Amino acid sequence: MLSTIKSILLDFQETEMETGVPRRFTVTPVSGKAAVVIGVRRSGKSTYLFQRMERLAESGVPRQNILYLNFFDDRLHNLTADNLGLIAEAYYSIYPEKKNAEKVYCFFDEIQAVPGWEPFIDRIMRTEKCEVLLTGSSARMLSKEIATQMRGRALSWEMFPFSFREFLDYKGVECDAPLSTKKQFMVRKTFEDYWKTGGFPEVAGLPRSLRIKTHQEYFSTLLFRDLVERHDVSHPRAVSDLAHRLMDNAASLYSVNGLYGYLKSLGHKAPKPAVSDYLEWFEDALFLFSVRIFDAKATRREGNPKKIYCVDHAMVSSVSSGILINSGQLLENLVFAALRRLHPEIYYYKTRTGREVDFIVPARGLPGMLVQVCESMAEPKTRKREITALAEAMTEQGLPTGIIVTRNEEERIEVESGMIKAVPAWRFLLELPDTVE
Repeated sequence: MLSTIKSILLDFQETEMETGVPRRFTVTPVSGKAAVVIGVRRSGKSTYLFQRMERLAESGVPRQNILYLNFFDDRLHNLTADNLGLIAEAYYSIYPEKKNAEKVYCFFDEIQAVPGWEPFIDRIMRTEKCEVLLTGSSARMLSKEIATQMRGRALSWEMFPFSFREFLDYKGVECDAPLSTKKQFMVRKTFEDYWKTGGFPEVAGLPRSLRIKTHQEYFSTLLFRDLVERHDVSHPRAVSDLAHRLMDNAASLYSVNGLYGYLKSLGHKAPKPAVSDYLEWFEDALFLFSVRIFDAKATRREGNPKKIYCVDHAMVSSVSSGILINSGQLLENLVFAALRRLHPEIYYYKTRTGREVDFIVPARGLPGMLVQVCESMAEPKTRKREITALAEAMTEQGLPTGIIVTRNEEERIEVESGMIKAVPAWRFLLELPDTVE
């Protein structure tokens, strides 16, 4: 195993790094702490590592001081928690002069492939002169359990597929305000591309047929590598059918009882607790997210139906049957993903009269933003419904403003509780910050 690791480390020294488009994503190294970047598969984590390495090289760090391993490499399948120490041994056998003399920058890609990796990282952070950046495709890498095992020596960041701003960067379209008529035309045109292709970097330039095929391949890999294999699932077909059901109902309410009944109707024997486990694992893989009702009482948050969203709206288009999903739901999913990129806590809201607002984003425990999604307000009944629900929520939460995200419409609407701003999706996405301080 030692010689295999040495070969992989040496191979990397001769590898040309694919650095792609710079991400609007910042990880700030903190002395004595490992930086952990988590995100759904194929969201660009490995490319981000290469971008970091390139910046180190440009700042004068020798390539030999950069240690990189991708734990999805088949040659490392025999690595276990007990022999992870071979990595440091292999590196310092190649470069003995660097031991305790020079800082080594360690980049470990998809490290969660080796269960029990945390003590190894904790140990090298304590005993070696190094800076460590890890990636993983499991939300468990944000958990308190890992923080405990790492003795507080880790800070985590979440990476998502391309935001709209990053997609504009990829396309080479300038989006800094103020926008001239020509620039606005280009931004709107590019939004139509983003609407079709979504944010996964690899599919951005593909024709429709290949894009759909690639999304479906991602979906299959997520299901079977991150769920069935990782959790040794005894009902793999039930997991697949449940995932497809949720994709068909993106931006819709669900209950565990309803999903259990659906699987039962298909003849699956998976028990009801297993359905809850599957939902948790979908979220752990960072590709499906459940949104709870906004309520101070945890029992009501858990007891009410939840809404399901996918990490990428275009993936929904590629994977769903198309029978149940519509463009209004896709728009709502797009808005969710944009908000979730910035805010870990998002809820839906129900007014005292039972009207629903799609999203409420708390700010430091208090209501901060109310967002309604409506593809078009041209129909008078639809317009009245959306405005009334949002105005009621603003009054109940004491918020002077609310937002309605539309496909193309833009206006300001005065209501008794304040001002509602209707904005087209492209503008809403542009007005969101890259990060939240």
